[in-house]
Amino acid sequence: MAPPPKPPVSEDQLQGFRYLDHFHSLFDRLRPCATASDKAGNRKLFFDQYACLLLLYFFTPTLTSLRGLQQATALEKVRQRLGCQRTSLGSLGEASHVFDPDLLRPIIAELAAQAVPLVAGREAEALRGLTAVDGSVLPALPKMAWALWMDAEHRAAKVHVHFDVLKGVPADATLTPAACSELAQLQATLQADRLYVVDRGYAGYWLFAAIVEAGSSFVARVKEGTAFRLAQERPLTEPARAAGVLRDVVVAKLGSDHHKDEVGRPLRLVWVATDQVQSDGTPEVLLLCTDRLELAAELVALAYRYRWWVELFFRWLKCVLGCRHLLSTSAAGVTIQVYMALIASLLISLWTNHRPNKRTFEMLCFYFSGWASIEELQTHIQKLQEQPSDTG
Repeated sequence: MAPPPKPPVSEDQLQGFRYLDHFHSLFDRLRPCATASDKAGNRKLFFDQYACLLLLYFFTPTLTSLRGLQQATALEKVRQRLGCQRTSLGSLGEASHVFDPDLLRPIIAELAAQAVPLVAGREAEALRGLTAVDGSVLPALPKMAWALWMDAEHRAAKVHVHFDVLKGVPADATLTPAACSELAQLQATLQADRLYVVDRGYAGYWLFAAIVEAGSSFVARVKEGTAFRLAQERPLTEPARAAGVLRDVVVAKLGSDHHKDEVGRPLRLVWVATDQVQSDGTPEVLLLCTDRLELAAELVALAYRYRWWVELFFRWLKCVLGCRHLLSTSAAGVTIQVYMALIASLLISLWTNHRPNKRTFEMLCFYFSGWASIEELQTHIQKLQEQPSDTG
């Protein structure tokens, strides 16, 4: 038997519009864009209103579906504070097809630029612009034909995130079918003045060249058997040895003599032992490649360890913000949902000056649902800000 339908959300279950008011103006630029209207043509839903409704969805645990969001638009408080009319389910469904998700990317970039660094000091200055890049799969329905993956029965989208490690926030993202080239996605979204840290799935010499040409640098894991032409063996310092560095060399060229020198400049290879033990009892060794010849070897190792933060962010995105549950079956609709989830995460960071965590998200949800007062929320945020915040 099907589970009984959930009762519609009531007005006494919603508050927290004070915080919603803070970001409502963010979406004013979206108002001139296309509108989604119901079949009767007597109601309209603008992109800025749709964006605010999605933020309400993320911060209100009682809203678990598109139908629940539609029911919320029947509430007078929601209509007054978000400036929208009562919206049909058809209008919400159509919105995911007619609105352009790329209009949200500049908002993500602006919010990320406003975030303050969570760490300072020599290491932070040396690793300025450190950006971890990776992709994560969002399972989709078989009928979502655009979400190509393994076969006709398995569909998925992939979200590609640029995570500003030292600020603890996402700086950019794109969404594609899961069957895509992660290297090509990174190449298409490169920015200047970044220190990109990537796993060996991104190890392409042409991509390294593109990063340098874009005015950025990289720390990338490459295959252990990578061929190279040695130029200089560098001595190891005590801090480097303490960080697990086993060897540090400058190479004149990556690849064998039969391969073209695609990067066209000297690079470094740094071997780093990890805490992981292999089947033969020896520690796992990572081979890291970077164009930063002046960067201390222990900081090269540290930069790669920071790459893990983008993995933790994916867990936050899918398990806490709930992006494993898709509100739309269209590519644009899924992209809008993911971008709005990133914006929600960025807003939490800006409200708290702290990296988002589950406890803070729960407190915000308690407040938005009427269970916590504004004083209790502010007390939680104040205590959070008093705690030391770092990426370690």
